[in-house]
Amino acid sequence: MDYLAAGEERAYALGNRGPLRFANDGTLDPDVLASYWQHGFYVFEDVLGDEELGDLRSELAELLDRAPVAPDADLDRHGRRAFGDAFTTPVFSFGKPLSDPYGGTDANYGRHPAKMSEPKPAEDAPAHTVFFINSILQVMDSCLRLYGHPQLLKVTEAINGEDFAPFGDSIWIKEPGLGTSVAWHQDGTTHWNHPQWDEGIHGFNFMAQLWRTTPENALWVVPGSHKRGKIDIKAEVKACGSDRLPDAVPMLCEPGDIAICNRQALHGSFANTSGDRRVSIVFGFHRRDAVLNVAKRRPNGDAVVYDETRIHQRSRVIGLAIDARAQRFPEEVRYRYQPLAGEEAENRWNDETRQTVLKNYNLLNLGI
Repeated sequence: MDYLAAGEERAYALGNRGPLRFANDGTLDPDVLASYWQHGFYVFEDVLGDEELGDLRSELAELLDRAPVAPDADLDRHGRRAFGDAFTTPVFSFGKPLSDPYGGTDANYGRHPAKMSEPKPAEDAPAHTVFFINSILQVMDSCLRLYGHPQLLKVTEAINGEDFAPFGDSIWIKEPGLGTSVAWHQDGTTHWNHPQWDEGIHGFNFMAQLWRTTPENALWVVPGSHKRGKIDIKAEVKACGSDRLPDAVPMLCEPGDIAICNRQALHGSFANTSGDRRVSIVFGFHRRDAVLNVAKRRPNGDAVVYDETRIHQRSRVIGLAIDARAQRFPEEVRYRYQPLAGEEAENRWNDETRQTVLKNYNLLNLGI
Protein backbone atom coordinates (compact mmCIF):
# COMPACT_ATOMS: atom_id res chain seq x y z
CA MET A 1 0.00 0.00 0.00
CA ASP A 2 1.47 3.40 -0.95
CA TYR A 3 1.98 6.29 1.47
CA LEU A 4 -1.18 8.22 0.54
CA ALA A 5 -3.50 5.20 0.71
CA ALA A 6 -1.99 4.00 3.96
CA GLY A 7 -2.37 7.45 5.50
CA GLU A 8 -6.01 7.62 4.43
CA GLU A 9 -6.71 4.25 6.05
CA ARG A 10 -5.05 5.33 9.31
CA ALA A 11 -6.95 8.64 9.28
CA TYR A 12 -10.37 7.01 9.16
CA ALA A 13 -9.35 4.42 11.76
CA LEU A 14 -8.73 7.16 14.35
CA GLY A 15 -12.44 7.83 14.78
CA ASN A 16 -11.91 11.53 15.49
CA ARG A 17 -14.71 12.83 13.31
CA GLY A 18 -18.44 13.35 13.45
CA PRO A 19 -21.10 16.07 13.70
CA LEU A 20 -20.97 18.91 16.18
CA ARG A 21 -22.44 17.38 19.34
CA PHE A 22 -23.32 19.04 22.61
CA ALA A 23 -24.45 17.67 25.97
CA ASN A 24 -27.81 18.51 27.54
CA ASP A 25 -26.27 21.46 29.39
CA GLY A 26 -25.05 22.99 26.12
CA THR A 27 -21.39 22.14 26.58
CA LEU A 28 -19.35 20.25 24.00
CA ASP A 29 -19.89 16.49 24.06
CA PRO A 30 -17.21 15.10 26.41
CA ASP A 31 -16.37 12.26 24.01
CA VAL A 32 -15.61 14.78 21.27
CA LEU A 33 -13.44 16.79 23.63
CA ALA A 34 -11.59 13.67 24.80
CA SER A 35 -10.92 12.62 21.20
CA TYR A 36 -9.53 16.07 20.39
CA TRP A 37 -7.15 15.97 23.35
CA GLN A 38 -6.10 12.42 22.49
CA HIS A 39 -5.29 13.00 18.82
CA GLY A 40 -4.66 16.76 18.62
CA PHE A 41 -7.29 17.30 15.93
CA TYR A 42 -10.93 16.53 15.19
CA VAL A 43 -13.12 16.86 12.09
CA PHE A 44 -16.63 18.28 12.59
CA GLU A 45 -18.69 17.07 9.66
CA ASP A 46 -21.30 19.03 7.70
CA VAL A 47 -21.12 22.23 9.77
CA LEU A 48 -21.73 24.73 6.97
CA GLY A 49 -25.02 24.74 5.13
CA ASP A 50 -25.31 25.32 1.39
CA GLU A 51 -26.21 28.99 1.85
CA GLU A 52 -23.16 29.84 3.96
CA LEU A 53 -20.86 27.70 1.84
CA GLY A 54 -22.14 29.54 -1.23
CA ASP A 55 -21.48 32.93 0.40
CA LEU A 56 -17.90 31.96 1.19
CA ARG A 57 -17.16 30.53 -2.24
CA SER A 58 -18.64 33.43 -4.20
CA GLU A 59 -16.94 36.09 -2.10
CA LEU A 60 -13.61 34.29 -2.39
CA ALA A 61 -13.99 34.14 -6.18
CA GLU A 62 -14.65 37.89 -6.27
CA LEU A 63 -11.61 38.56 -4.09
CA LEU A 64 -9.26 36.41 -6.18
CA ASP A 65 -10.57 38.07 -9.33
CA ARG A 66 -9.24 41.36 -7.92
CA ALA A 67 -5.83 40.02 -6.87
CA PRO A 68 -2.67 41.47 -8.39
CA VAL A 69 -1.47 39.59 -11.46
CA ALA A 70 1.98 39.16 -9.86
CA PRO A 71 3.60 39.70 -6.46
CA ASP A 72 4.67 43.29 -7.16
CA ALA A 73 1.90 44.26 -9.57
CA ASP A 74 -0.53 47.13 -9.00
CA LEU A 75 -3.20 45.86 -11.39
CA ASP A 76 -5.47 42.83 -11.50
CA ARG A 77 -6.00 40.60 -14.53
CA HIS A 78 -8.66 42.99 -15.87
CA GLY A 79 -6.32 45.99 -15.75
CA ARG A 80 -8.05 47.48 -12.70
CA ARG A 81 -6.33 48.68 -9.57
CA ALA A 82 -5.73 45.50 -7.57
CA PHE A 83 -7.49 45.00 -4.26
CA GLY A 84 -5.69 45.56 -0.99
CA ASP A 85 -3.95 48.94 -1.00
CA ALA A 86 -6.33 50.26 1.68
CA PHE A 87 -4.70 48.02 4.30
CA THR A 88 -1.36 48.26 6.08
CA THR A 89 -0.23 44.69 5.35
CA PRO A 90 -0.48 42.80 2.04
CA VAL A 91 -3.65 40.79 1.49
CA PHE A 92 -2.22 38.22 -0.95
CA SER A 93 0.89 36.06 -0.74
CA PHE A 94 2.37 34.42 -3.84
CA GLY A 95 4.62 31.42 -4.34
CA LYS A 96 6.15 29.58 -7.26
CA PRO A 97 3.98 26.63 -8.33
CA LEU A 98 4.62 23.41 -6.38
CA SER A 99 7.39 25.10 -4.39
CA ASP A 100 8.09 25.14 -0.66
CA PRO A 101 8.21 28.82 0.34
CA TYR A 102 9.13 28.24 3.99
CA GLY A 103 11.06 24.99 4.41
CA GLY A 104 14.68 25.43 5.45
CA THR A 105 14.33 29.22 5.84
CA ASP A 106 14.10 31.63 8.78
CA ALA A 107 10.52 32.57 7.85
CA ASN A 108 7.84 32.30 10.53
CA TYR A 109 10.44 32.27 13.33
CA GLY A 110 12.26 29.36 11.69
CA ARG A 111 9.41 26.92 12.38
CA HIS A 112 9.94 25.01 9.12
CA PRO A 113 13.48 23.60 9.39
CA ALA A 114 13.26 20.81 6.80
CA LYS A 115 12.48 21.55 3.15
CA MET A 116 9.78 19.59 1.34
CA SER A 117 10.22 18.02 -2.09
CA GLU A 118 9.38 20.38 -4.95
CA PRO A 119 7.83 18.64 -8.00
CA LYS A 120 8.31 20.22 -11.39
CA PRO A 121 5.22 22.16 -12.53
CA ALA A 122 3.75 21.88 -16.00
CA GLU A 123 5.47 23.80 -18.79
CA ASP A 124 2.49 26.15 -19.13
CA ALA A 125 2.18 26.85 -15.38
CA PRO A 126 2.14 30.52 -14.35
CA ALA A 127 5.20 32.02 -12.70
CA HIS A 128 3.34 32.53 -9.40
CA THR A 129 0.22 31.30 -7.63
CA VAL A 130 -1.72 32.86 -4.75
CA PHE A 131 -1.36 30.47 -1.83
CA PHE A 132 -2.28 32.64 1.16
CA ILE A 133 -4.77 35.41 1.95
CA ASN A 134 -4.09 37.46 5.08
CA SER A 135 -6.44 39.30 7.48
CA ILE A 136 -9.52 37.69 5.96
CA LEU A 137 -12.08 39.13 8.38
CA GLN A 138 -11.65 42.59 6.88
CA VAL A 139 -11.69 41.48 3.25
CA MET A 140 -14.54 38.93 3.27
CA ASP A 141 -17.70 39.61 5.26
CA SER A 142 -18.64 35.94 4.96
CA CYS A 143 -15.44 35.04 6.86
CA LEU A 144 -16.31 37.56 9.57
CA ARG A 145 -19.71 35.90 9.95
CA LEU A 146 -18.10 32.47 10.12
CA TYR A 147 -15.83 33.79 12.88
CA GLY A 148 -18.95 34.52 14.93
CA HIS A 149 -20.50 31.05 14.49
CA PRO A 150 -22.19 30.30 17.84
CA GLN A 151 -21.46 26.57 17.89
CA LEU A 152 -17.80 27.04 16.95
CA LEU A 153 -17.44 29.59 19.72
CA LYS A 154 -18.96 27.06 22.14
CA VAL A 155 -16.25 24.63 21.02
CA THR A 156 -13.66 27.35 21.66
CA GLU A 157 -15.06 27.90 25.15
CA ALA A 158 -14.83 24.17 25.89
CA ILE A 159 -11.16 24.07 24.94
CA ASN A 160 -9.86 27.47 26.07
CA GLY A 161 -12.37 28.65 28.71
CA GLU A 162 -15.12 31.25 28.41
CA ASP A 163 -12.59 34.12 28.58
CA PHE A 164 -10.73 32.87 25.48
CA ALA A 165 -8.73 35.32 23.39
CA PRO A 166 -8.21 35.51 19.61
CA PHE A 167 -5.11 34.62 17.62
CA GLY A 168 -5.17 35.31 13.86
CA ASP A 169 -6.77 34.13 10.62
CA SER A 170 -6.04 33.41 6.97
CA ILE A 171 -7.04 31.41 3.91
CA TRP A 172 -4.71 28.75 2.50
CA ILE A 173 -5.22 27.96 -1.18
CA LYS A 174 -3.84 24.98 -3.08
CA GLU A 175 -4.79 25.29 -6.71
CA PRO A 176 -4.72 22.06 -8.78
CA GLY A 177 -1.24 21.37 -10.13
CA LEU A 178 0.08 24.61 -8.61
CA GLY A 179 -0.46 24.67 -4.85
CA THR A 180 2.66 25.12 -2.74
CA SER A 181 3.68 22.84 0.09
CA VAL A 182 3.90 23.84 3.75
CA ALA A 183 6.91 22.24 5.42
CA TRP A 184 6.44 20.22 8.61
CA HIS A 185 6.10 22.51 11.62
CA GLN A 186 4.50 23.21 14.97
CA ASP A 187 2.72 26.56 15.21
CA GLY A 188 3.77 27.52 18.73
CA THR A 189 6.84 29.74 19.13
CA THR A 190 6.71 31.20 22.62
CA HIS A 191 5.84 28.79 25.44
CA TRP A 192 7.86 25.62 24.88
CA ASN A 193 9.84 26.21 28.08
CA HIS A 194 7.02 27.83 30.04
CA PRO A 195 6.85 26.60 33.67
CA GLN A 196 3.12 25.84 33.18
CA TRP A 197 3.52 24.23 29.75
CA ASP A 198 0.80 21.77 28.81
CA GLU A 199 -0.61 20.29 25.64
CA GLY A 200 -3.00 23.21 25.06
CA ILE A 201 -0.91 26.26 25.92
CA HIS A 202 -0.42 27.39 22.31
CA GLY A 203 -4.13 27.26 21.44
CA PHE A 204 -5.81 25.74 18.39
CA ASN A 205 -7.06 26.59 14.91
CA PHE A 206 -10.35 25.97 13.14
CA MET A 207 -9.99 24.92 9.50
CA ALA A 208 -13.15 25.31 7.42
CA GLN A 209 -13.03 23.47 4.09
CA LEU A 210 -14.74 24.92 1.02
CA TRP A 211 -13.95 21.90 -1.16
CA ARG A 212 -13.22 18.24 -0.57
CA THR A 213 -9.77 17.46 0.79
CA THR A 214 -7.90 14.37 -0.37
CA PRO A 215 -4.66 12.67 0.69
CA GLU A 216 -2.95 14.49 -2.19
CA ASN A 217 -3.97 18.04 -1.20
CA ALA A 218 -4.86 17.79 2.51
CA LEU A 219 -3.08 18.96 5.60
CA TRP A 220 -1.25 16.02 7.25
CA VAL A 221 -1.00 15.74 11.05
CA VAL A 222 0.99 13.44 13.34
CA PRO A 223 -1.65 12.27 15.87
CA GLY A 224 -0.76 12.90 19.50
CA SER A 225 2.27 15.03 18.67
CA HIS A 226 0.80 18.01 20.53
CA LYS A 227 1.73 16.19 23.75
CA ARG A 228 5.44 15.84 22.92
CA GLY A 229 6.69 19.38 23.49
CA LYS A 230 9.10 20.95 21.04
CA ILE A 231 9.96 18.34 18.40
CA ASP A 232 13.27 18.15 16.54
CA ILE A 233 11.56 18.21 13.15
CA LYS A 234 14.75 18.15 11.12
CA ALA A 235 15.85 14.98 12.92
CA GLU A 236 12.43 13.36 12.36
CA VAL A 237 12.60 14.03 8.63
CA LYS A 238 16.20 12.82 8.44
CA ALA A 239 15.34 9.62 10.32
CA CYS A 240 12.66 8.59 7.82
CA GLY A 241 14.73 9.61 4.81
CA SER A 242 12.08 11.74 3.11
CA ASP A 243 9.38 14.30 3.76
CA ARG A 244 6.80 11.48 4.18
CA LEU A 245 6.65 11.17 7.96
CA PRO A 246 5.46 7.61 8.65
CA ASP A 247 2.97 8.31 11.44
CA ALA A 248 1.20 11.28 9.81
CA VAL A 249 -2.38 11.11 8.54
CA PRO A 250 -4.31 13.39 6.16
CA MET A 251 -7.04 15.62 7.55
CA LEU A 252 -9.81 14.39 5.25
CA CYS A 253 -12.87 16.61 4.90
CA GLU A 254 -15.90 17.16 2.72
CA PRO A 255 -17.11 20.64 1.69
CA GLY A 256 -18.57 22.35 4.76
CA ASP A 257 -16.62 20.28 7.27
CA ILE A 258 -14.62 22.23 9.86
CA ALA A 259 -11.65 20.67 11.60
CA ILE A 260 -9.90 21.80 14.76
CA CYS A 261 -6.16 21.33 15.11
CA ASN A 262 -3.95 21.88 18.14
CA ARG A 263 -1.25 24.46 17.32
CA GLN A 264 1.39 22.24 18.94
CA ALA A 265 0.64 19.28 16.67
CA LEU A 266 3.27 18.47 14.06
CA HIS A 267 1.66 19.13 10.69
CA GLY A 268 2.37 20.07 7.09
CA SER A 269 1.18 19.57 3.52
CA PHE A 270 2.66 18.48 0.22
CA ALA A 271 2.69 20.37 -3.06
CA ASN A 272 -0.66 19.86 -4.79
CA THR A 273 0.10 17.87 -7.93
CA SER A 274 -3.50 16.60 -7.99
CA GLY A 275 -6.42 17.91 -10.01
CA ASP A 276 -8.38 18.86 -6.88
CA ARG A 277 -8.47 22.32 -5.35
CA ARG A 278 -8.17 22.87 -1.60
CA VAL A 279 -9.27 26.05 0.18
CA SER A 280 -8.99 26.14 3.98
CA ILE A 281 -10.26 29.06 6.05
CA VAL A 282 -8.13 29.11 9.19
CA PHE A 283 -8.77 31.06 12.40
CA GLY A 284 -7.53 30.40 15.89
CA PHE A 285 -8.00 31.13 19.58
CA HIS A 286 -5.95 31.09 22.77
CA ARG A 287 -6.47 30.75 26.47
CA ARG A 288 -6.41 34.25 27.90
CA ASP A 289 -3.83 33.36 30.55
CA ALA A 290 -1.51 32.09 27.81
CA VAL A 291 -1.34 35.47 26.07
CA LEU A 292 -1.87 38.03 28.85
CA ASN A 293 1.29 40.11 29.40
CA VAL A 294 3.33 37.95 27.04
CA ALA A 295 6.25 39.83 25.48
CA LYS A 296 6.69 38.82 21.84
CA ARG A 297 9.54 39.83 19.58
CA ARG A 298 8.55 40.32 15.97
CA PRO A 299 10.73 39.14 13.07
CA ASN A 300 11.84 42.74 12.47
CA GLY A 301 13.21 42.92 16.02
CA ASP A 302 10.46 45.04 17.55
CA ALA A 303 9.00 43.85 20.85
CA VAL A 304 5.35 44.03 21.85
CA VAL A 305 3.51 43.16 25.06
CA TYR A 306 0.04 41.63 24.94
CA ASP A 307 -1.49 43.72 27.71
CA GLU A 308 -5.15 43.98 28.68
CA THR A 309 -5.73 46.94 26.34
CA ARG A 310 -4.39 45.12 23.29
CA ILE A 311 -6.25 41.90 24.08
CA HIS A 312 -9.50 43.78 24.60
CA GLN A 313 -9.23 45.74 21.36
CA ARG A 314 -8.39 42.67 19.33
CA SER A 315 -11.21 40.73 21.02
CA ARG A 316 -13.73 43.34 19.89
CA VAL A 317 -13.56 41.72 16.46
CA ILE A 318 -15.24 38.67 18.00
CA GLY A 319 -18.07 40.96 19.09
CA LEU A 320 -18.41 42.40 15.60
CA ALA A 321 -18.43 38.89 14.13
CA ILE A 322 -21.18 37.73 16.48
CA ASP A 323 -23.33 40.71 15.52
CA ALA A 324 -22.58 40.40 11.80
CA ARG A 325 -23.64 36.77 11.92
CA ALA A 326 -26.83 37.62 13.80
CA GLN A 327 -27.74 40.12 11.09
CA ARG A 328 -27.23 37.48 8.36
CA PHE A 329 -28.67 34.49 10.26
CA PRO A 330 -31.22 35.96 12.70
CA GLU A 331 -32.77 32.55 13.40
CA GLU A 332 -29.63 31.40 15.24
CA VAL A 333 -29.10 31.95 18.96
CA ARG A 334 -26.13 34.27 19.11
CA TYR A 335 -23.13 33.40 21.26
CA ARG A 336 -22.50 35.48 24.38
CA TYR A 337 -18.79 36.26 24.63
CA GLN A 338 -17.98 36.73 28.31
CA PRO A 339 -15.07 39.24 27.98
CA LEU A 340 -17.35 41.68 26.13
CA ALA A 341 -20.47 41.20 28.27
CA GLY A 342 -22.26 44.53 28.61
CA GLU A 343 -20.40 46.03 25.63
CA GLU A 344 -22.66 44.74 22.89
CA ALA A 345 -23.81 48.24 21.86
CA GLU A 346 -20.22 49.34 21.19
CA ASN A 347 -19.56 46.24 19.09
CA ARG A 348 -22.38 46.38 16.58
CA TRP A 349 -21.45 45.53 13.03
CA ASN A 350 -21.89 48.61 10.83
CA ASP A 351 -19.98 50.93 8.52
CA GLU A 352 -18.46 52.82 11.43
CA THR A 353 -17.04 49.80 13.26
CA ARG A 354 -15.76 48.43 9.96
CA GLN A 355 -13.38 51.40 9.95
CA THR A 356 -12.75 51.91 13.67
CA VAL A 357 -12.49 48.32 14.92
CA LEU A 358 -12.04 45.95 11.97
CA LYS A 359 -9.71 47.80 9.60
CA ASN A 360 -6.11 46.63 10.16
CA TYR A 361 -7.23 44.56 13.16
CA ASN A 362 -4.56 42.00 12.26
CA LEU A 363 -1.86 44.40 13.50
CA LEU A 364 -3.11 43.42 16.97
CA ASN A 365 -3.02 39.64 16.46
CA LEU A 366 -1.91 37.63 19.49
CA GLY A 367 0.64 35.20 18.13
CA ILE A 368 2.41 32.88 20.57
